[in-house]
Amino acid sequence: MYTVKMVQSNDELELAFSIRRKVFVEEQGVPVHLELDEFDKTAVHFIVYDEDQAIAAARLREIEAKIGKVERVCVLKPYRGNKLGVLMMKKVEEYAIEQNWKKLKLHAQSYAVPFYEKLDFVVTSPEFLDANIPHRAMEKNLTITNS
Repeated sequence: MYTVKMVQSNDELELAFSIRRKVFVEEQGVPVHLELDEFDKTAVHFIVYDEDQAIAAARLREIEAKIGKVERVCVLKPYRGNKLGVLMMKKVEEYAIEQNWKKLKLHAQSYAVPFYEKLDFVVTSPEFLDANIPHRAMEKNLTITNS
């Protein structure tokens, strides 16, 4: 049973960092000083658990009034292909809607563009390099339901 949780403690934050290091630093060769940055202190972090094991992570931060940026979305290799990214992105979007944000932006690694397109994100830039990895900027307008 998979569950998505917003990080509430320093221990959970360290679990998120550990997942990110495995995926981005060890697998993809991103320098650790680029992977862990000053935005980690103020971002909202999310973790997906399989029972009590942390297996996926993401972070979200407000970059402009009512606009969030989704970053550092990653799933440990043995768990890929189980729709955990979708599960996590739905939780991230729910949080953004609760905050009354109007839009989410992200920089997707180019190979992941189709994943985000299935979640209704739209490409908004030509390809560019970030940490020497091809990316595309994407965004999605959120439907706010005020009752």
